[in-house]
Amino acid sequence: MAKPSSTFNPDVLELNKPAKSAWQRYFWWGASLLLCGGVGLALSGKSDPRVHYLTKPVTLGDLSVTVSATGTLAPLKEVEVGIEVSGTVESVAASYNDVVKTGQVLAKLDTTRLAAQASQAQAALASAQAKIQQTHATVLEAEAQMARLLHVKALSGGKVPSQYDLTTATAVLTRAKADEAAAKASAEQAKATLVVNRTDLGKATVKSPINGVVLKRSVEPGQTVAAQFTAPVLFTLAEDLTQMELQVDVDEADVGQVQAGQQASFTVDAYPDRHFPAQITQVRFGSETVDGVVTYKTVLRVDNAELALRPGMTATATITVNQRHAVRLVDNSVLNFMPPPEASEKHGSFIDSILPHPPKPASTPTHPATNSPSQSVWRIQDGKLQAITITKGASNGLVTEILDDDLAVGSELVFAQEVAP
Repeated sequence: MAKPSSTFNPDVLELNKPAKSAWQRYFWWGASLLLCGGVGLALSGKSDPRVHYLTKPVTLGDLSVTVSATGTLAPLKEVEVGIEVSGTVESVAASYNDVVKTGQVLAKLDTTRLAAQASQAQAALASAQAKIQQTHATVLEAEAQMARLLHVKALSGGKVPSQYDLTTATAVLTRAKADEAAAKASAEQAKATLVVNRTDLGKATVKSPINGVVLKRSVEPGQTVAAQFTAPVLFTLAEDLTQMELQVDVDEADVGQVQAGQQASFTVDAYPDRHFPAQITQVRFGSETVDGVVTYKTVLRVDNAELALRPGMTATATITVNQRHAVRLVDNSVLNFMPPPEASEKHGSFIDSILPHPPKPASTPTHPATNSPSQSVWRIQDGKLQAITITKGASNGLVTEILDDDLAVGSELVFAQEVAP
């Protein structure tokens, strides 16, 4: 039997050698994964140290909600004094800023023509009255003639006078009575014409209808005024400038908050550093549209005892529509803060972050619903952002009242974030 060959083969020796380094490689791979996972878990529970959140505290204070509007000042009662007759102005007895009384003469026309017309009407009335007496005498004469004919007829037993004579006498009497009625009507017409002429003569003197101040004068001596179709305005009077009114235009978005009795203040260009008090007396229902903007006329009563304010001044009013005392307030920047998605949606471990996932649907970040009574605000809790739902109250555009009891005064709420380089 042949002996096995004892020739040395190094390849066979290498295949038969134990694989003693494979377990070492697996060990180090697993250790590396565990180490990375631990670091990832540690980092996932912590916020980015470069992010710094800015906060503002909840404060306690008073809140005033206001509405702004502009308008013009005007007297409580303004009267335009005109003239109803035509003629030449003979004299003017009042000028700008004059204080006038009721019945005081302001201006006077030349009354020569008007006086002549009144005299003519007086003469016409006298003529008409004389005509009445004349026609009345004719009536008496016709009645006497008629009575005589009837008496003769009775004495003659109806034989005389003839029927023709009776008919003629009746016609004469009727005509006489008609003439008397016409004369009376003419007299009434002449009397009415006289009244009109005398009235026009009286209206030639312009008098003040109220106690007040002359704001405008539109007439000069020697000027001819014509009042054929409209009455020319000669003077504009204000009854009392110590009490005035401010008429402002309130926007339709704010008019629901404005009511009679609310307090307000306003400024005018003449006194930019001074605030004048006022009170709303009326909010009119009728709307006015200017350049596509709908507004509602609102009237405010103004005390002008110092006579510092003048009619026609443009004023900017601030109306207090809501007043809150000792309430919790938060700055509106807190309500406008929205954390980035990575700050509010950081969940899971480092291992989870490196594993493949299906793509997320595209979305647009949503801002806080500042018009809703409820919304979320953010605070820092254990180094992380925490959302809190609050209920909002009144707001003046800078700060907002908080109605919830969960947030105490002094609680810090996030309004912005900074990222260190």
